[in-house]
Amino acid sequence: MKKIAVIGSTGSIGTQTLDVIREHPDQFTVHTLACGRNIDLLKQQIAAFEPEVVIIGRVEDLPKLKGHLGHARAYAGEEALVEAAAHSDVDFVMNAMVGARGLLPTMAAAKAGKKIGIANKETLVTAGHLVTQTCREHGAELIAVDSEHSAILQSLQGSNLSEVERIIVTASGGSFRDWSYEQLKTATPSDALKHPNWSMGQKVTIDSATMMNKGLEVIEAHWLFGLPYEKIDVVIHRESIIHSLVEYIDKSVIAQLGSPDMKVAIQYALTYPNRLELGGTERLNLLEVGKLHFEAYDQNKHRCLDLSIGAGKAGGSMPTVLNAANEVAVELFLQEKVSFLGIADIVEKALETHDKISQPSIEDVLAVDEETRKRVRAL
Repeated sequence: MKKIAVIGSTGSIGTQTLDVIREHPDQFTVHTLACGRNIDLLKQQIAAFEPEVVIIGRVEDLPKLKGHLGHARAYAGEEALVEAAAHSDVDFVMNAMVGARGLLPTMAAAKAGKKIGIANKETLVTAGHLVTQTCREHGAELIAVDSEHSAILQSLQGSNLSEVERIIVTASGGSFRDWSYEQLKTATPSDALKHPNWSMGQKVTIDSATMMNKGLEVIEAHWLFGLPYEKIDVVIHRESIIHSLVEYIDKSVIAQLGSPDMKVAIQYALTYPNRLELGGTERLNLLEVGKLHFEAYDQNKHRCLDLSIGAGKAGGSMPTVLNAANEVAVELFLQEKVSFLGIADIVEKALETHDKISQPSIEDVLAVDEETRKRVRAL
């Protein structure tokens, strides 16, 4: 029985992780549930999964859990979250948090030598050099959860990284893949949140529309698989059937295909390198799909992707600035305080005005993250 800590349990990845756990009660049990402020959903999760530990974001919300905890112990705040990620009874930490807040629990889990399902891509974007080094030093294992990185992981099974020519990360193109640049000038948050293929949280859906999500995934792939940026390509694939591909030095290309369902990647992370049956997921019918389409991304419309790759190649503290500026810019767009195209403008300005730190420590990363957010909000 594998004991799971689900960090970000009330979000999109967190709830789907619990769906997978519910389907395999003989394989998994929930040790820890951690969320921010969605206390009502958390109460339902506590009743369904009977965790031993519950973590919430704010101390003032603890009284709301009274009478709903069963045998669970409840704590609040970042320090409690970090301790929970490193708990000796936990076998697997699913980090499903959104944003750079996921960095500290990931580092704690890495230092404790845990298996870590990394759905929180911002952790590797902001501090990939520190996370991967800590995992090596303490015997921790990072396991990809994003559908694209899971596809790469699956396509690499039985092969050597030294035999890889390049990896090709696929992108749906997001809500605005058929919009012109002129149309994007009037795009609203409600327009951006209508993703054609995937069901995701608000922030990830906006990132998909700007292609920032794909840029963050390129940086994440660099750290997960140890490949230089020159060996990581991006292609728009409308159907989201091929989730990513690996091309080898003999020109063979291996791809992972499936219907767009995050539970496949989530379950594979939980069981890696083995597999279990997965109910409730649509079987891929190639005869119904008929055709698969591929196209290059538009550098004019998708500036965020190029900004991401540039920040990744620059290294140091630049990806931290990229991520922090984007998170604030997306917040402002959702509040209708900046335009859709203004997101890329804000990120570019933040990168241009930052003095890079070449080898940032964890303290540097956290300081740059906070300073960038303040700077962007003051613009």
